[in-house]
Amino acid sequence: MKKVLVISYYWPPAGGVSVLRALKIVKYLQYFGWEPIVYAPLNADYPFLDPNNERDIPKNIKVLKKPIIEPFKAFKLLSGRGTGNQLNSIVHVRDKKISWIDKIGIWIRGNCFIPDARSLWIKPSVKFLLKFLEKNPVDAIFTDGPPHTNTCIANLLKKKTGIPWLSDYQDPWTQVDYYQMFSISKYAHRIHSRMEQECFVNANKITIASPSWKNDLERIGAKDVEVIYFGYDEADFKDLERNESEYFDIVHIGLLGIDRHPRELISVLHTTTFSRKIRLQLAGQIDVEVKKDLNELQGKIEVEFLGAVTRKEALQIAFNSDLLLLPLNKANNVLGRLPGKLYEYLRTYNPILALGPINSDAAHIIKTTHTGRCFEYEDVKGQMDYIAQVMQEDWEILPDKKAIEKFSNFQQTKIIANLLNEIT
Repeated sequence: MKKVLVISYYWPPAGGVSVLRALKIVKYLQYFGWEPIVYAPLNADYPFLDPNNERDIPKNIKVLKKPIIEPFKAFKLLSGRGTGNQLNSIVHVRDKKISWIDKIGIWIRGNCFIPDARSLWIKPSVKFLLKFLEKNPVDAIFTDGPPHTNTCIANLLKKKTGIPWLSDYQDPWTQVDYYQMFSISKYAHRIHSRMEQECFVNANKITIASPSWKNDLERIGAKDVEVIYFGYDEADFKDLERNESEYFDIVHIGLLGIDRHPRELISVLHTTTFSRKIRLQLAGQIDVEVKKDLNELQGKIEVEFLGAVTRKEALQIAFNSDLLLLPLNKANNVLGRLPGKLYEYLRTYNPILALGPINSDAAHIIKTTHTGRCFEYEDVKGQMDYIAQVMQEDWEILPDKKAIEKFSNFQQTKIIANLLNEIT
């Protein structure tokens, strides 16, 4: 069996969606003739923890860990958040009004920590892994970014060892929606771009999470990029059973940032009288302004803020839903934005109400799998009519289960394994 070194910042006990891409690929690689050796940080400051993810780690694989120095604890103390508080990107999900300390922290993040806030892990990781690889040779390297610290570690390893490298992108680097929000100077942008281009050149293969982003990446110099979808794991749905409630449950799972504020939908729910009593359930972090506006629905409909929940709980909530809400980022690269939860939404076989461009990759997937509708944020009538339609007793969704199956983690890992075979 061939061996592949998988470099990933996110690894159990990390929770949230970011850990799942590398974890699920590692889970299934051995089915396709590849033995993964994982390299991850020993003491990472993850925004979420979910020990349940550890059950997906294959029992017979080697996991290497090296300590990491991160600035997040210091930033939490300086900003008055406390070291125990969750900290996600404050440019998207604000837990309070952004202060001058926050603004300084955002500037430092974009201009002093390149490519990202985990950059202090690069040099010690390269030193450690070069020594490891001398006695433990591998056939290929796989990295999952962001953080693109992972990408930079592999780039240096490739330059020093020549080991074939598959560079995977959950999100782009300089093209990602939040890149511009870090107030990056022209000087820092030149460094980011130079490093990004070097990684394009040295990688034997590049993969990214959506067709539109593939085209975007190729436009700035990446060659022959392949699409690897985020996917869902069929095993996660094995024991789920639907629990009915008296409500018509509209559910959103994950971060709900200011860049996905569903103002028009809130207006629909506030002003329209529907045939059933609605409950809006939201699991995950919510921007302070979004939460304030959602709270104004109380009394008209039931609104439940469930906070951070385990992955198993999140899937059960989604499985119980009558309608799944999928707001897309209001950003320049939204056409390629495929949230990780989309695929788990697909697999629940429950209807999806997406908000965003109707020519986006997400809208295309929802349409071709027959799992719901996508409406522009401003299309109030379309959203209102679709909710009323789904509420009808004789209405049922007829998802294309065969089309959905191709987005499974098992099928996507098969593509990864084939690409590893190709570059070796």
